[in-house]
Amino acid sequence: MASARNIHAILAAWRAAVLSGLTLLNASCGSLPGVNVFGSSAPPEGQLGHVQGFLGGVVADEPHAALIGRDALSLGGNAADAAVAIGLSLAVALPSRASLGAGGACLAYSPDTKSANGGVPEAIMFLPRPPSQEGANADRPAALPMLARGLYLLHARYGRRPFESLVVPAERMARFGIPVSRALANDLSVVAGPLMADPGAQAIFSRNGAVLKEGDPLVQLDLAATLTQLRVAGVGDLYQGSLARRLAQESPLVGGPMTFDDLRGALPTLAAALIEQWHSDKVAFLPPPADGGLAAAAAFETLRQNPNDLGQAAARALAVAARWRQGGATADALLKAADLPQVGMPSLPASTTWATLDRNGNAVVCSVSLGNLFGTGRVVPGMGFMLAASPASVPPPLYAAALAWNANLHSFRAEVGGAGQAGAALATADGMANTLTTGAAMPQPVPDPGRANVIGCAGYLPGEDRSCRWATDPRGAGLAIGGS
Repeated sequence: MASARNIHAILAAWRAAVLSGLTLLNASCGSLPGVNVFGSSAPPEGQLGHVQGFLGGVVADEPHAALIGRDALSLGGNAADAAVAIGLSLAVALPSRASLGAGGACLAYSPDTKSANGGVPEAIMFLPRPPSQEGANADRPAALPMLARGLYLLHARYGRRPFESLVVPAERMARFGIPVSRALANDLSVVAGPLMADPGAQAIFSRNGAVLKEGDPLVQLDLAATLTQLRVAGVGDLYQGSLARRLAQESPLVGGPMTFDDLRGALPTLAAALIEQWHSDKVAFLPPPADGGLAAAAAFETLRQNPNDLGQAAARALAVAARWRQGGATADALLKAADLPQVGMPSLPASTTWATLDRNGNAVVCSVSLGNLFGTGRVVPGMGFMLAASPASVPPPLYAAALAWNANLHSFRAEVGGAGQAGAALATADGMANTLTTGAAMPQPVPDPGRANVIGCAGYLPGEDRSCRWATDPRGAGLAIGGS
């Protein structure tokens, strides 16, 4: 009997210890980040290191933003979460090409046939658009801000983590500051003169009368406050809340005016991607009015037939885009047309791209722009960001991105974002063709002036995660990172 009593006492003590541990864990996950009473050493979801093993990969034109995307995957987020986190972070770290005032488009893919678009890539379109009545005397007409709503739609369709948690890293970077990256320093050096004419821009991007250089601290307190408001009140506040009213009031000073009704009606849309065949795989391209995707599809078709004819692919891409901008032609007709005149394009604006891939084969690739470097070049007073140049006053960029998948295997194969003004479409097509042909991520740089960000899995994902590779253009200052 004594032996039985001892056994019962030991069991009771063990149960008490387990219950105590569970209570502590529930009360303060942060105090015991590596403890799991069920035997796993992984931190809980929402803490770095939650995902064990293969994370996936991210690529962006600015290193701080790429690291934020990698962390989003580590916390337990998926590719859409990482893409949203990167987009918001670029609005802080690379405001020359991405800001809350920017616009663009993304391709999103999930291998799950029960996902939002049934296992087929779709386009999230949030291209900048002019307000209903552009100021007749505005020397730098502005577009309606589209980035926040575009990223919110992407998240609503494909995201996993709470949206507000994805705002936090960008908010912290803006409030506490980050070192100016080489990518931003390069853009600042190009437009420093006209940019410093705006007092708001001068207060952010200069110190002691000199333009910020690589490594200098970049602090943006007004932008941090705007991001805080978006996190607390929701993205809708920028379009139909107190932030929208402030923006409508201040917009005449930075290229407006835009009205409260303009902002409320600035809605992103969903669109079917353009699809080309590549052996047993399919390749999706951004559809018009993101005509860089249309141009990239035309170039890709040329390279599929003549892999070494980059000159003809470039000429056809620009001819298709130019003809689309004239109006009156469908995308299908232009892709089939064989006699388009060889024309040049006007000087086109800069853009930026990023791509994300998670361990389950979910993928996103995005292209955004401000219409000019730093958009209108004027900071919205008290809000801390610049608006994009109106597409009614400057030629829009070639928003170009592509994503390859296998419909039979329900698996991701590759994705490419192309930038570089007139070279963006060819960069996308050539980057995709080379990645599919060789199994490597951008084995050689795409033709100048194009730049590309690439993720590829030669053995497909889900499945062969060891076959996945990522690369940022070696002539840029971005970062490709991922793995385990």
